[in-house]
Amino acid sequence: MPDLSRPRASLRTAVVWEVLQDALDRRVKATGRDSLDVLDTGGGSGNFAVPVARLGHRVTVVDPSPNALFALERRAAEAGVADRVRGVQGDAQGLFDVVERGGYDAVLCHGVLEYVDDPADAVRTVAGALRPDGVLSLLAAGLGGAVLARALAGHFTEARQALGDPDGRWGAADPVPHRFTAEQLTAAVEGAGLRVGSVHGVRVFADLVPGVLVDTEPGALDALLKLEAAAAELPAFHSVATQLHVLGETRAAAGA
Repeated sequence: MPDLSRPRASLRTAVVWEVLQDALDRRVKATGRDSLDVLDTGGGSGNFAVPVARLGHRVTVVDPSPNALFALERRAAEAGVADRVRGVQGDAQGLFDVVERGGYDAVLCHGVLEYVDDPADAVRTVAGALRPDGVLSLLAAGLGGAVLARALAGHFTEARQALGDPDGRWGAADPVPHRFTAEQLTAAVEGAGLRVGSVHGVRVFADLVPGVLVDTEPGALDALLKLEAAAAELPAFHSVATQLHVLGETRAAAGA
């Protein structure tokens, strides 16, 4: 699983990992196969790919960065899963130049939509890599979390600009090209012909809590993780989450 020994790492990944692992477990039971074929688009150095491989699955990572793929290779070797992880240089736009269409039981698309020209088209593309009974794990930056963060930092004009900007940007210096609401992401998933299985808010509170509290206060990390898990599924908190996670399912997978 992802490295939960580091407080900030656990807060970033715990909710997503729990949903993803449950989805993969359900696919294993439904298919009767112990090992699934998983595609991780934009998977970088393997933050999710390596833990997924540790579960026994075969993972193909597509990423445009040679450096990230080199780090992935090293990380997979250190984890003892080099035989189950394959790195391929490419991106979502030219995905089927490097991987098979309709060849995967699960597709991860984490931190990709923020940086593509047409997010809805990117979702349709990655969904095309799924088998008829597959699942899509989609993780993207949330609009509300950015607005709240700018406001709490005293940047009220930037917060208002992000709130009204079509891409959720707070200004020219904003490093994130696109942010999304839960409604936008679920619409993109449904537009790709998938059923929305679940929606979770990620890092609802974590980015607002002083790091020194999490790192030094006894029991604070565990309590914050439990709070994040409790709030993640509640629609009321999706609008202030730093990230949003949507699980999409093909019709066959949804009916399994």
